[in-house]
Amino acid sequence: MDPAWQVGTVHGHGGSIMVWGVFSWQFLGSLVFVPTPLSAIRYVEFMGDHLHPFMLHCHPHGNGVFQQDNCTSHRSRLATAWLDEHSSDFSVMNWPPRSPDLNPIEHLWDVLEKGVKAHHTTPATLTELWTALANDWQAIPVESFRKLVESMPRLVAAVFKARGGPTRY
Repeated sequence: MDPAWQVGTVHGHGGSIMVWGVFSWQFLGSLVFVPTPLSAIRYVEFMGDHLHPFMLHCHPHGNGVFQQDNCTSHRSRLATAWLDEHSSDFSVMNWPPRSPDLNPIEHLWDVLEKGVKAHHTTPATLTELWTALANDWQAIPVESFRKLVESMPRLVAAVFKARGGPTRY
């Protein structure tokens, strides 16, 4: 029972935090800490505070396309109305319900998770976790998110070929 030979464990993999992020071909946007569950009101605030400026920066001529999934807050009347209001600034990709997860940001979350897990020390507090996430997000090389954007035609083709079934992606 010598403490030098004991390894501590955290049940349930420790704590977690929710983050929101955005990227395009050219730029990696901010990673934003989400302090509460993502309600429709909170989501509209995030779009106004973070998405809208990002889209205007990336696509100043209003030719950007925003891709999101179909979670409840994204499909809310409030969020839909906000997106309709800003349709001259960017469009929203039509996203079918219960679709295979084709959103490239899901793969970017994997890159971020691997980056945090690669640290020599595991974050011990939620503050340390947020710091690690924020630092690793900013360190994602442009090639990583460009490859994700470039993979979309192949990914969509694979889903069509599988008729909506499982793919190697």
